[in-house]
Amino acid sequence: MALLSFLKIFVNTLKYLQNNEFLVDVDLWGLFANLEELNQVSLSFVTDFFKIIKDHVTASESSLDFISVLTKYFQGNLCQTHQIYCLHYTSAIFYLENLRQREDFGIYLKWCEQNEQCKRLHLPELLVAPLHRLTRYPLLLNNIWKRSTDAAQKATILSIKEKVEKSLRDLEGKVKWLDNFQKFRQLQEVIIWPPLWDRDKKFSLPECLKHILRENMSENILSSSNRQLLHEGRLTLAESTRILDVYLFLFNDFLLITKTKRNKKKYGGSDIGLIPVCPSFSPELQSLVKDGGSCTVLDQPIPLDRLTLKNIDPFHVTVLGLQNAFVIQHENRYQQCIGVFLLQAQTETVKKTWMSEIETAVSNYANGHETQKSSFFCLLSESSEI
Repeated sequence: MALLSFLKIFVNTLKYLQNNEFLVDVDLWGLFANLEELNQVSLSFVTDFFKIIKDHVTASESSLDFISVLTKYFQGNLCQTHQIYCLHYTSAIFYLENLRQREDFGIYLKWCEQNEQCKRLHLPELLVAPLHRLTRYPLLLNNIWKRSTDAAQKATILSIKEKVEKSLRDLEGKVKWLDNFQKFRQLQEVIIWPPLWDRDKKFSLPECLKHILRENMSENILSSSNRQLLHEGRLTLAESTRILDVYLFLFNDFLLITKTKRNKKKYGGSDIGLIPVCPSFSPELQSLVKDGGSCTVLDQPIPLDRLTLKNIDPFHVTVLGLQNAFVIQHENRYQQCIGVFLLQAQTETVKKTWMSEIETAVSNYANGHETQKSSFFCLLSESSEI
């Protein structure tokens, strides 16, 4: 009930403002999704649930039978409405973070949160509450199952509980996939892939032939649904004539070295149609995105099975005047070196973190491919025996 009244303060206030031509560009669904429907369904479930208890107490001869209510809601739209909301939750949080940059929306938030019915709670705490509620349903069903004495009822309750738990597991996978999809959608906007002739002046191609290579869109590299961003951060790259600030992205199958560029135009701001900054990015990358910055790819991606990591020993650190340095070597399929990157971290701790993350990623990638090879050869062996 407290959550429902809390919701009404935010939703009804926003609807009132929009009816009076204020905050008309704020998407109600984008912010709250189906939260109103979800709270109505939850309220109906709680009302029916306690009605059974009340009837049992009032008429002592009546049996305490929850099966009809549990079947009606848990095999009905209770879990379904929760799933719809959970799948939109991350987008809603992104959207809220973007809206909070606006002065007019900030005034609306402050006015609502100061309402005494909110009890000093804030909108993000309202939005996350249904997720916590959904995870408690198996515990509720388990407690009812423990206290049930009828064998048939226990079997039905156990069946409902197992279905709810399976639904939660499926939902968790969908939410993780969606979070990863939104993260990479933003990375595709931030990371710029220049053509080969801009990236390396050694390569030259007549203007009339450049359209041949433009069909191969490098941006699609980040569109794989199985790719994960493991680590990212700023380092410096020591070149022959200069020291360059670079930003590295370590994925589960390759390493990408980019050069950052900040724009004067802010990302987000009053244009709420843009994708808000992903909160799982590092603070530095979030700041870059908010400033309208970009990351231009310096060289081709380095596959983890073609990457060799080398530490710089103390002697060379002293002689060359390097600090917190390490080397990344890029080899081709013939084990020839086709790229060397001398990188320096801000501190020894940052350096050790990067080296550890890269070593772990390379090891996991190698182990994963060994497993795939073993499965493939086992399949060939089985096929030859048929």
